[in-house]
Amino acid sequence: MIRVCLVDDHTLVRQGIRELLLLADDIEVLAEADDGASAVAVIEADPPDVVLLDLRMPRYDGIWALRTLRERAIRVPVLVLTTFDDDELVLRAVQAGAAGYMLKDVTLDQLLGAVRTLAGGGTLVQPAITERVLRAVRNDAAADPQPAPKLTQRELAVLRLLASGYANRDIASALFLAEGTVKNHVSSVLFKLGVKDRTSAVMHALQHGLLG
Repeated sequence: MIRVCLVDDHTLVRQGIRELLLLADDIEVLAEADDGASAVAVIEADPPDVVLLDLRMPRYDGIWALRTLRERAIRVPVLVLTTFDDDELVLRAVQAGAAGYMLKDVTLDQLLGAVRTLAGGGTLVQPAITERVLRAVRNDAAADPQPAPKLTQRELAVLRLLASGYANRDIASALFLAEGTVKNHVSSVLFKLGVKDRTSAVMHALQHGLLG
């Protein structure tokens, strides 16, 4: 059973998402919170498998929650639920450790699929990320140019599958490799890109055009 924590300051939104998640046999809502501070408290007390996090909240927002979780070394996959005008916040959320993001107008199947993907160790920052966000990422890279890291063809293949949301076992199956070998490739990719997690690796790859 995948245990989910819902974080949104709107009670009606949380209720709606909760009812949707309960339609799945393999997902349960473990806890709810209405701002970043209460979210960190409930997550720290009983870490869920996946957190669904709103960004715009009063007092302590989603970015604050992400940074606090990272500072306290609380490692739970966080899926940001956002709106069309949150591009800058999305970038900040990914940089703060979010495992991905989805727009709030997604379908039920997309939402359930996203929860299962993150619970399985995957990410949801894909090359099909909105053009405005991609443009912002590339503008940041242009303002602070860095040499593109040199990855092997196998590492590039692993990185592209990471960007498509694949977990290690799925990458192993797709590339006909042992899962331990995939873990080694992922570690090598993170080291070469100078990042600490898979989501940051995908964002770095987007900045340098490695997923083309």
